[in-house]
Amino acid sequence: MLSGPMDFTPGIFDLSFNGLEGENRPRTTLAKQLALYVVIYSPIQMAADLPRNYEANLKPFQFILDVTTDWQESIALAGEVGEFVTIARKAKDSDDWFLGTLTDENKRNVHVDLSFLDAGKKYEAQIYRDGNDANWQTKPYDIIIENKVVTSSDSLTLPLATSGGAAIRFKLLSASGE
Repeated sequence: MLSGPMDFTPGIFDLSFNGLEGENRPRTTLAKQLALYVVIYSPIQMAADLPRNYEANLKPFQFILDVTTDWQESIALAGEVGEFVTIARKAKDSDDWFLGTLTDENKRNVHVDLSFLDAGKKYEAQIYRDGNDANWQTKPYDIIIENKVVTSSDSLTLPLATSGGAAIRFKLLSASGE
């Protein structure tokens, strides 16, 4: 997907339509659904769920409203095929960056060096990540939304739940000297 788009529709917020014990339901956390908007390149994205499911989760839905679909630059930061991936992408028509990271059935901590951000600039990192008790089987909706000011010299450690993820919008604030 680094070389071109594929067809996949992320953004499912009803993760237990057959109940949490249902066999035929998404094996994902809410944070992973957001991360897919960055990880999977598609210039035609959509919100794939019913409006009532987004209305019940307006704070995480904000990421879907903010994420762009056209990228100036894409960087594969880390990953192992079939295990996890971390992708950073710079928006085409702004100075904002987005990051998506997701994992397989194993929970893990992902360390992200932010040196891909533009040097000399400050960003507000709007972080949407798996909550402390999140897991796709019993707590897929557990999500933490937090903001931090970061620069290209910083790094983040993101805890990912089983089949979980994290999505970040790095919104340009100013040049570091301002």
